[in-house]
Amino acid sequence: MGMDLGTATVLVYVKGQGIVLCEPSVVAVDKETKEIIAIGTEAKRMLGRTPGNIIAVRPLRNGVIADFEITEKMIRYFIQKVHNKRTLIHPRIVIGIPSSITEVERRAVRESATQAGAREIFLIEEPMAAAIGAGIEIQQPSGSMIVDIGGGTTEVGVISLGGMVVSKSIDVAGDELNEAIIQYFRKKYNLFIGENTAEEIKIKIGSVFPLEEELSLEVKGRDQVTGLPKTITVNSEEIRVALMEPVTSILAIVKDALESTPAEIAADLVESGITIAGGGALLRGIDKLLEKETGLPVKIAEDPVTSVVRGTGKYLEELDKLKKKRSSFPLLS
Repeated sequence: MGMDLGTATVLVYVKGQGIVLCEPSVVAVDKETKEIIAIGTEAKRMLGRTPGNIIAVRPLRNGVIADFEITEKMIRYFIQKVHNKRTLIHPRIVIGIPSSITEVERRAVRESATQAGAREIFLIEEPMAAAIGAGIEIQQPSGSMIVDIGGGTTEVGVISLGGMVVSKSIDVAGDELNEAIIQYFRKKYNLFIGENTAEEIKIKIGSVFPLEEELSLEVKGRDQVTGLPKTITVNSEEIRVALMEPVTSILAIVKDALESTPAEIAADLVESGITIAGGGALLRGIDKLLEKETGLPVKIAEDPVTSVVRGTGKYLEELDKLKKKRSSFPLLS
């Protein structure tokens, strides 16, 4: 099976079945007993709504493991869930990881998956997985650029001949966009809103480039002065202002990657352009803004949210083909 172990969402691909699971990477835990109350979708519903003894936590932060024990239990739960709750399942797993994580963090991912019952673990860098999942011909001698805007990290990769020529990563992505919206409401309206509300605002009216017709939305929160519930109406222009700081950081890392790209491959990018993947690709106008700032053609991957997990699935199939070839030629090691 292939797994996109994301900061915001876990997606699982099973060979022969395709994508079988897409759930938030959130775990609800009893503070006193440390017992896990809920995992995934059910746990996300509890964010900001739990009683004092229950906390809803994200065991992954910025694409890496922040809580080893809870991550292991979460992976085990998802493995069992996709295999109809059978306990003696020991799959081969390909896991997408941020390109910038350290060797210690890589080891933590491996150990976590091993403890969860994986038989064999292969790690693939997320930009590479996203490129494969987006249908980019990575083995070609010409260069391609992928920008994967996830929940915790934005990964930028320039790929040629099946390898990563340039790789950049920044801890600014979907979570930072949500936080920027929360802070905007606090400063401008003295209104406190939760993480789920910020996410909803981003999805419904969020944009980073002027829209033909601007959108508006009623937002409910708590007045920081009176402490009472309050409803206000905001428009997409305001949210665009709120999002500009984190989006500027994302643009900067893309430009940094372009500046580090060898001249011959940079010339290829004039034609092949940039492909955007990840949940952040769904942010209105992100392609137009990137095109304006870089001068390169920009396209959004088909079903960008699933690009990484589809890439892990294709990588798994290639591994199987390679194993079959090797078994036919026993002299090859």
